[in-house]
Amino acid sequence: MNNYINPVAFELLGKPVYWYGIIISATILLGYYLAELEARKRGIKKDKILDLLIIALPIAFIFARAYYVIFRWDYYSKNYSEIVAIWDGGIAIYGGLIGGLLVLLIFSNRNKIKILKLLDIIAPSLLLGQALGRWGNFFNHEAYGEIVTKSFLQKLNIPKFIIENMYIDGSYRQPTFLYESIWCFIVLIILLIIKNKLYSGEVFSFYMIFYGVERFIVEGMRTDSLYIGIIRVSQIVSLIMVILGICYFIFNRFNNKKKILYINS
Repeated sequence: MNNYINPVAFELLGKPVYWYGIIISATILLGYYLAELEARKRGIKKDKILDLLIIALPIAFIFARAYYVIFRWDYYSKNYSEIVAIWDGGIAIYGGLIGGLLVLLIFSNRNKIKILKLLDIIAPSLLLGQALGRWGNFFNHEAYGEIVTKSFLQKLNIPKFIIENMYIDGSYRQPTFLYESIWCFIVLIILLIIKNKLYSGEVFSFYMIFYGVERFIVEGMRTDSLYIGIIRVSQIVSLIMVILGICYFIFNRFNNKKKILYINS
């Protein structure tokens, strides 16, 4: 294809620099900036979010890789040397979330900051990260969906350069990265509009519900899912997220305790 995008942006000192890495780096910076803005509005001391990022980021990447390796152990048990080869791809968002949440729990306890406050602060940044980060998958030509026709993609009014880059292994593919990116952007905008009308913890529950629904649907289209038997792992995790998010929202709305608005919590 004439306009097929090269995953390598340029070379530096003889080493390839991938678009994926550039996008992820930019995403981290933008996500941090958004979280820092939210933290300031809510009275958290300067640099606390930066401290959290410095600790959480490497742990999240380790967990993201470990999650992927665990559910592909049939391969990695025979290829130990590739376990650390993160540059070849193979990280899982849900693994990163688990690692990040563990750090968040410890950080909130040591710094005497309410865990719900931190969760509400990072929720918009997570959506932004997932919306932008999926474009790294696009440039890497990965995380795509099942075979479709070119006419199907054209009927969805998908830009031509995306359609051309969805021609993978001899067939056109569902641009699942695009579906997730658009959904996360929409949810992010809605969340930023309504967050000051939500109660403490509900911003994060909103994220859990709506990201979980999207991921459950889109995961069913993908061809690179991690499995337990015949069940897609990410769909199980997505379902758990949705249930927990709904349960918290309902509990929070109907319990008898004094409710605290998000912006004041």
